[in-house]
Amino acid sequence: MEGCRSWPNPEEFRRDVVAVARRGEIPLHQVAKDFGISEGTVTNWLRRADVDDGVKPGVTTVENVELRELRKRNRLLEQENEILRRAAAYLSQGPSPKMMYPLVLELAADRIPVAVTCRVLGFTKQAFYAWRRNPVSRRDWENAHLTNAAVDAHRDDPTFGYRFIADDLHAAGLLVSERRVWRLCSQQRLWSLHAKKRGLTRKAGPPVHDDRVRRAFTAPDLDKLWLTDITEHNTGEGKLYLCAVKDACSHRIVGYSIDSRMRSSLAVAALQMAISRRDPLHTVVHSDRGSQFRSKKFVRALSDAGLLGSMGRVGACADNAAMESFFALLQKNVLNRHRWTSREQLRLAIVHWIEGTYHRKRRQRGLGKLTPIEYEAIINPQAALAA
Repeated sequence: MEGCRSWPNPEEFRRDVVAVARRGEIPLHQVAKDFGISEGTVTNWLRRADVDDGVKPGVTTVENVELRELRKRNRLLEQENEILRRAAAYLSQGPSPKMMYPLVLELAADRIPVAVTCRVLGFTKQAFYAWRRNPVSRRDWENAHLTNAAVDAHRDDPTFGYRFIADDLHAAGLLVSERRVWRLCSQQRLWSLHAKKRGLTRKAGPPVHDDRVRRAFTAPDLDKLWLTDITEHNTGEGKLYLCAVKDACSHRIVGYSIDSRMRSSLAVAALQMAISRRDPLHTVVHSDRGSQFRSKKFVRALSDAGLLGSMGRVGACADNAAMESFFALLQKNVLNRHRWTSREQLRLAIVHWIEGTYHRKRRQRGLGKLTPIEYEAIINPQAALAA
């Protein structure tokens, strides 16, 4: 296997380092050692955080991002303005997207991409091409559009019932009654995870990947097999969710994300941290059949990075036992030690235990009584540069 290259640390990791350093309980050199970075890097991150928080003058990170986004947006304005100018006549005929479809054909003849027109006018390419193949009634199309929006909202947060989904649709500018949303959600069986209805038997969603692992949670080298799962814990402010990505070879947590809501973005953020740290190629990423790992966002993130998805069976805890063992250690060493009054307090404790204790101090018999960082440095010396 080629050696791991050193990549910029993810933003979530930087924020955690700054938060631990600002508490002042640990000297900067010890913070740097615990997190596997240089003391100069910690100092630079603190200086940047002071600028971002307004403590010191300078151009903030947010302002830099805004400038880049403005330049990108300006490049698209000319084409979007042409679309809207020519759409004025069609908009006067009514709000139905179906009335706008002929304009898409006209603009396509003038070499304006269908994807750009659909985005500007607020509907999907799939809906346009479906209309082109077989035009449907306005009511049918509206129901299909509302159903797609409801499915996306429920996929992002499975705790949403039809009332929350209706609120999301209203916020998106879609005028629809709660009764109609309830009917569409019932047809698609979009129930809140907290719902308890008689005779309702929930089935896990279909797997989007085959089981490539089959309980063989070992790998001959780094970044051949990653395991991922989500755990939760209560605090005085409510639940806190952790999604972690573990390398099956070294047992190192190569990526993680922590949030107050268990949405698909939680799993995507953990995966993106792992990708930015390791630069994997054809790595198998194994998970259970949780909705976050079946979401379009997570599947797309795997595909974009050239990774291979894998999923275990329904209700089979042993199909992801390696991740469960890590969560059991976390439960024993951090979560159950005392009551956590705030999410931020628990978050920092989790991050510091993963980076400072689990990676660099806790020796594992499965690794020949080495820590994950020591083990990686032995089997691949260049991996130490990314530690």
